[in-house]
Amino acid sequence: MTAGVPSTDTVDTAPPVIDWEVAEQVAVRIANRAPFGGARHLDGLVEEFDVHTATAEGLVAETTGLRALHGEARARVVDRSDWIRANLASLQRLLRPLLDKMADRSSSSMPPLSHRVAGVELGAVLGWMSTRVLGQYDLLVLEDEAAEDQDLVYYVGPNLVALERRYAFDPHHFRLWLALHEVTHRAQFTGVPWMREHYLGLVRSLLESSDAEPSSLLDSIRSLADRRGNGSGDDDGGVLAMVASPEQKVALDGITGLMSLLEGHGDVTMDRAGEGIVVGADRFGRVLRERRRSASGITRIIQRLVGLESKLAQYAKGEAFIGEVEAAGGTTLLNRAWEAPANLPDLAEINSPDLWIARMGVADEPEQ
Repeated sequence: MTAGVPSTDTVDTAPPVIDWEVAEQVAVRIANRAPFGGARHLDGLVEEFDVHTATAEGLVAETTGLRALHGEARARVVDRSDWIRANLASLQRLLRPLLDKMADRSSSSMPPLSHRVAGVELGAVLGWMSTRVLGQYDLLVLEDEAAEDQDLVYYVGPNLVALERRYAFDPHHFRLWLALHEVTHRAQFTGVPWMREHYLGLVRSLLESSDAEPSSLLDSIRSLADRRGNGSGDDDGGVLAMVASPEQKVALDGITGLMSLLEGHGDVTMDRAGEGIVVGADRFGRVLRERRRSASGITRIIQRLVGLESKLAQYAKGEAFIGEVEAAGGTTLLNRAWEAPANLPDLAEINSPDLWIARMGVADEPEQ
């Protein structure tokens, strides 16, 4: 786990667009107010999730046919503060192309101390999210990081314990059920050879081509902070959405389509892989849907910042898309999505699966 947020020191004396140190301080302060933060609540979780993650990996591979091309899935149980630091580091490095361009004009276009304001508001969002997120596969890794900090499936121990006690969940079954979902995401990004770089490449290209002003980023972070507790997702805000060209809007729809597919596939796989093994899965699903667990963590923040949060309702259609595709051609047809980036559905095809089915040139008869 990263010990802290990476250094932002540069030869320029101008402050960064976001004060990352302030963001971490605020987030950790908020996280520490939540219950079950003591180390004693993590006793036994590390060993248990090692077992659940290994079990889930086998079940997911058997269900989907997707197997990681390198290494076995590794679990890491963290507290809220460690989750905050890991996600701040991921967010900082992913947004670096955009922030580097903004830094050149931040001194003239942003009011004094606005970088600290951005840090406070981002920290408020991360602090709140750190009390709710349960698990996360961290796909935002770099080759120069320590191997032990790459390709990890995170579980936020205090939040798991709090949720289990609040709803009287059976810990063994709930933890395996959660592992199935997170390990499915790892299978998607490591079992499909091109998926991780394709997704990150889409996001990077959008960020690198953006001409957003620092003030737009501040407005987006402020919007995140204002809406963090009410579940609102019906705005069209975001740094890129404010200034996106027609080509960029097409790319944004492409990312939304991809994430709809991955989230829907994660939910379908979790249910199928756990059938007859996980007791209480239906109830787990009802509770977590109410909490809007999908697209949690760093992905949720990026979606709002780049203008995808307003389309979160589309993610619920990913599961419906899979159902219609499999009705038309079974899992053989669905698996064609993993063959090449060109085969991925875009947002229009997620909304109207017949378009994707027709593009794949599949007969109407379902797989026997």
